[in-house]
Amino acid sequence: MLHCRFCNAPLEHTFVDLGSSPPCESFLTEEELHQGETFYPLHVRVCAKCLLVQIPECLPATEIFDDYAYFSSFSDSWLAHASNYCEAMIKRFGLNQDSFAVELASNDGYLLRNFVKSGVPCLGIEPSGNVAEAAKKVGVESLVRFFGIETASQVHTDRGPADLITANNVLAHVPDINDFVAGAAHLLSPNGVITYEFPHLSRLIEECQYDTIYHEHFSYLSLLTVQTIAAAHDLTVFDVEELPSHGGSLRVFLKHKRANHERMPSVDEVLAAEESMGLHHIDGYLGFQPRVEASKRSTLKFLIEAREKGERIVAYGAPGKGNTLLNYCGIRSDLIEFAVDRNPYKHGRYTPGTHIPIRPVEALDDSKPDWILILPWNLQREITAQLAPMMAQGTRFVVPIPTMTEVKPTT
Repeated sequence: MLHCRFCNAPLEHTFVDLGSSPPCESFLTEEELHQGETFYPLHVRVCAKCLLVQIPECLPATEIFDDYAYFSSFSDSWLAHASNYCEAMIKRFGLNQDSFAVELASNDGYLLRNFVKSGVPCLGIEPSGNVAEAAKKVGVESLVRFFGIETASQVHTDRGPADLITANNVLAHVPDINDFVAGAAHLLSPNGVITYEFPHLSRLIEECQYDTIYHEHFSYLSLLTVQTIAAAHDLTVFDVEELPSHGGSLRVFLKHKRANHERMPSVDEVLAAEESMGLHHIDGYLGFQPRVEASKRSTLKFLIEAREKGERIVAYGAPGKGNTLLNYCGIRSDLIEFAVDRNPYKHGRYTPGTHIPIRPVEALDDSKPDWILILPWNLQREITAQLAPMMAQGTRFVVPIPTMTEVKPTT
């Protein structure tokens, strides 16, 4: 019997079962195509006691994040998001040269470089050595460690408490969520602020974003569950912002219980919206599987019909979410010729499990496909703007979530 990673209750209810796939960032070299791949279950469960949606730790986080293929700085819109965040935090909380900001899972320095530029002392804590090296090259001091109580104690001793702790799209990535949140509470100064950003579970359900489920994402979070987890570590949610990033995210602000940050009405508003969706009771989580299966049929129907008409299809992007979709739907190079991606790390490699070749974006100029399937559908505006000349010349664009839909030119 599996048990909840937060409250240790038995996990008896399935949220969705996507079969099995390899780790979503394990891109293959040509030599590795001739070797075996290990597939792990993507069977998502929900805890009836605390309502945390989760997958078990099928493979160690050290194996997933040791040599990581995701670099945040390859998305222009995400860079702008990070810059706006830093500007807002400096203004709202009065951060200056006497403050100390820490980012957990700081990746390639995409965010903290804004604090460096503004003169706010900062530290990135990043488990993947290859992306941490990229951060150091842009002047961001980075500690290559997984974060939890042990690392928090080390940083607190060496540098003192943090006035701001930022964790963007990482709370869902930690198998020991209690150790992670407890570490943040330990490192936080008495009146400091923690911000967590994560894809909002309600949007995942509403828009059938099943492709955001993969082995790196151990948990799928609502505000209700985050509030419950925070309270177990003497932290309080005092504000929340709804964001468009990653298909719909929350930015949650936490403080020590005795800190003097005012609780904002937005907290109760989001909690009420989640309750209206049924997310405060186990029954609200149990109707997702049939909608996912319908989305899969929609994707395959489009691809098969297009290929039967002799139309050529390529994919834009090779993100983690795309690899979940490709593997769940069984899509290979007989349906999609190749994928392009801006990240040079992926060029010349192949998608895990489905073995679709990945090329530079410039490969689109020569291939002139009939259709481009946008796998990072959350960036469709950015991508279609970049590829507007192709759209003007007749190439058509589609996104697969919630069902296969053509992207029309913006006017």
